[in-house]
Amino acid sequence: MPASPSTARAINDRLALRLLQDEGPLTAGQLKQLTGLSRPTVADLVERLTASGLIEVVGEAGEQRRGPNARLHGIVADRAHLAALDVRTEGVAVLVSDLVGRVLAEASVPIGGDIGTGPAVEQAVTLVERAVKEAGADRLHTVGIGAPGLIDPASGELRDSSGLPAWHRRLVAALQERLPAARVTVENETNLAALAEQREGVARDRDTFVLLWLGHGTGAAVVLDGTLRRGASGGTGEIGFLPVPGTTGLPSATDCEGGFHSLAGSAAVAALAREHGLGPAPDPVPGEPEAAGLVRAAVARVDAAAGDGRDAPGSASSARFLDSLADRLAIGAASVVAVLDPGCVVLGGEVGRAGGETLAVRVAQRLRRMAPLPTQVRPSPLGGAAVLRGALLTARESAQAELFAGRDG
Repeated sequence: MPASPSTARAINDRLALRLLQDEGPLTAGQLKQLTGLSRPTVADLVERLTASGLIEVVGEAGEQRRGPNARLHGIVADRAHLAALDVRTEGVAVLVSDLVGRVLAEASVPIGGDIGTGPAVEQAVTLVERAVKEAGADRLHTVGIGAPGLIDPASGELRDSSGLPAWHRRLVAALQERLPAARVTVENETNLAALAEQREGVARDRDTFVLLWLGHGTGAAVVLDGTLRRGASGGTGEIGFLPVPGTTGLPSATDCEGGFHSLAGSAAVAALAREHGLGPAPDPVPGEPEAAGLVRAAVARVDAAAGDGRDAPGSASSARFLDSLADRLAIGAASVVAVLDPGCVVLGGEVGRAGGETLAVRVAQRLRRMAPLPTQVRPSPLGGAAVLRGALLTARESAQAELFAGRDG
């Protein structure tokens, strides 16, 4: 049964909007080419979407081409404003963007462990309000939050955890109270990082991969056949609890000490560096795990020595440190590979980015010896910034889906 005229129009509108989301501004001719629709149909949908306030003329295509056919049509950027938050144990970072994802304001604030729940929540909410004002936004349409811990798959809420500060769970409710017009959503930070790597990072060509998060703590995100997998309780990827050799004990249901976290968490990596005579990290970045600076410095020494063919001061001990770290990371990666066969492991988080290709190659070499399944190991180009990027992507998609809902047919 053929679609009714109204349904056909809605399908065409949705197709055009999706292309404008993915490709950016397009001319009517480009929309015709990409959609396969006739010229009159494209002209009709452009007029309809413009009248509805969803798209507008944003420029012209090329200096040599003028007139109606050269007009670039794009999504109305200020139709809605969005915020993305990266909530860590030690602080909060926020960015505010328009509907097409252009960042208008960024800010961050450290939150000490000795501050009370109320003051911590107030600091975080005030940070968001200040960023919204700086962006020149009247209000927020959607707020996407990335946080450590488990997200209840039924309610979508951050589950209570003894390992997280109490203000984390209070923050979501506080933002909803202070920003009543906004839709507030929360997702596990590692899952958001994986989405960012899939859309904008090193996994753009992969439908199936695992992100191994290496920051203050450890975690993993699993993407199978293009879909992020959360598990029955939202706990897929809690690799910090994975029992592994080389620790002094076993993890418990409430404490990952003794699990993979004890080998690959920031504190453990920093301790390993000191065992090899390295440290402290030069030029530490505020808010960044100490381990990231130590790994970055070690990689710089090793790469410099490889470049000029001589053993620079500290290069030998740096190489031994990176080898030992790769041994540890390969243990966790091999366990994941043996169960999931992802074909690709991304070393994410601040430490994964700091290690770069130099660390990734070492992990890949060990993984080939430990796991029978062929697996690429890729360093993340986004690092810790992937959480904010993932939160922004999910907020943008949520807002666009709601604003364009009437175009679904």
